[in-house]
Amino acid sequence: MNTINNILRIDASARKTDSITRSLADEAINHFAELGAVNIVTRDVAQGLPFVDEEWIGANFTPDDARTDAQRAKLSLSNQLVDELVAADTIIIATPIYNFSVPASLKAWVDMVARVHRTFHYTDQGPVGLLENKCVIVFVASGGTNVGSAIDFATPYLKFVLGFMGITNVQIIAADAMSSDAEQKRKSASEAIKALQN
Repeated sequence: MNTINNILRIDASARKTDSITRSLADEAINHFAELGAVNIVTRDVAQGLPFVDEEWIGANFTPDDARTDAQRAKLSLSNQLVDELVAADTIIIATPIYNFSVPASLKAWVDMVARVHRTFHYTDQGPVGLLENKCVIVFVASGGTNVGSAIDFATPYLKFVLGFMGITNVQIIAADAMSSDAEQKRKSASEAIKALQN
């Protein structure tokens, strides 16, 4: 009996059409579906997420049994996003590089899911991630930034913050510096997708 691969797909490109990262994510979803049963949850963060504000911080650091109804409402979307992340076996993050880093919408998602007692906790030795046995595939596209170069602040950030939450199995598939040799770089990304295992 095949197990179901629960996939959380996160799209961060502001482009709804002609998006390289959305196209790569589509390919990956189709690839995993060919390998076995999948359950897909899609979160298009480019549609907009709220930013952390004073009320959110207050609610987040109030013990759950002491929260007011207003505080619970304030955290409801964050709780939903965390639940989606916790339930996933595979997380696909499809993001462009904007001005050398991740889009603000993706950073907003990170701020909503990096939750003490939910995705990490503190010990005497420091913070420890609570999300284990998950893999992340990050599809990254850029116009002029080479992934892994000194001016790429997107992929190191994502690797660090995911690791902070306990996810250390992170694979980067890049279609980067597309302003030169775009066709070959797109082809290489597609070949990398074909090698992915369920």
